[in-house]
Amino acid sequence: MMKHLFYTSISLVLLGACQQNTTHENSTTSATTQIAPPPVYEMGFNLNEYTLVKDTLKQGDTFGKLLEDNHIGATQIHNIAEATRELISPKNFRVGRPYAFVFSKQKPDMPHSFVYQPNLSEYIVVKLADSLEAYIVQRKITIKERALAGNIENNLSVDAQAIGISQAATYQLGEIFDYTVDFFRLQKGDKFKIIYEERYVDDSICVGIEKVKAAYFEWEGKPFYAFNFTTDSLKGTNGFYDEKGNMMKRMFLQSPLDIFRITSKFGMRFHPVLHRMKGHFGTDYAAPTGTPIRSTAAGTVIEAGFGSGNGNYVKVRHNNTYTTQYLHMSKILAKKGQSVSQGQVIGLVGSTGLATGPHVCYRFWKNGVQVDPLKEKLPDAVPIEESLKASYLNYIAPLKAQLDQLKVSEEKK
Repeated sequence: MMKHLFYTSISLVLLGACQQNTTHENSTTSATTQIAPPPVYEMGFNLNEYTLVKDTLKQGDTFGKLLEDNHIGATQIHNIAEATRELISPKNFRVGRPYAFVFSKQKPDMPHSFVYQPNLSEYIVVKLADSLEAYIVQRKITIKERALAGNIENNLSVDAQAIGISQAATYQLGEIFDYTVDFFRLQKGDKFKIIYEERYVDDSICVGIEKVKAAYFEWEGKPFYAFNFTTDSLKGTNGFYDEKGNMMKRMFLQSPLDIFRITSKFGMRFHPVLHRMKGHFGTDYAAPTGTPIRSTAAGTVIEAGFGSGNGNYVKVRHNNTYTTQYLHMSKILAKKGQSVSQGQVIGLVGSTGLATGPHVCYRFWKNGVQVDPLKEKLPDAVPIEESLKASYLNYIAPLKAQLDQLKVSEEKK
């Protein structure tokens, strides 16, 4: 009996010692083994290892001043400026743009890197520690399709943006149908539809339109379709064509301004400055000072300057038949000899020369003779090449079906 009690006591002591030893080992393991937090990256830096001190550029800020404020010496600032002048310059270092100094948590006294974001789609990293290095990082871009339809209740700009079409897409919608729809004669009930792609940064921040794929306008009961088709993939040439393959663009825009009212037409009139009857061989389009003036067709600038009567003006030769001129500009934005595309802004509305108020006098020559562009029968649209027509019709078939199925306020998510 005594032997049994002795062995039992020994067993309990050993068991207790074993349990104490196990507990001690577990405690040691728990104390020495720590699970590292998962990495969290911002602008390419792991926030577990680095601290970002963020701010925005203010009036008077320069790259050199920001570096100096962070205790970087003059010699190093000079070397940094020389190495980064292709990436960071006064032209793209603009007030309001975000920047950050990056500090290593192991060496928090001096900045490890400088990060500047000139636009939403990219940022510039300048590594300041160890060896100097500068590079551009493109943020993740995703493309999202939007498909929207609406009715005219007020005007295209207000009604399109009211249903969620972006301002940029609304502008393009107007440009697409600039040759077929008179936007000053829209009526309630006219319909519009658009399918376009937008670029997003990090799936949440919209950074603009990728492209408009297709559009539709119903004006005065007539349907107009437009499809964006690439005619030369190597050159990236594309254009908008209707459902039959005719180009939406005409050779000439209907007017040199987006927003205007005609105040004087082609012909004889009483001159408001000279106070006498005088031939007026142009069309006056009134608009606020600074309104962009567009070249109504592609061509070459043959004159750009100032005349006592014309004020600041630009003259464009389009081909051997047609020439146009734009008078009374507040500012000229084209140079003699420059090639301009249709719709390109060549100046701003003003009242220079013989003018009583801000407007553009639009003059039009055909075979060297000034004519009234509002009465002139201008060249029709150019059809798509016959060799591309079959592939074009095949390409637009699903897009047309998608447009036809769109209902007002319906959006493709």
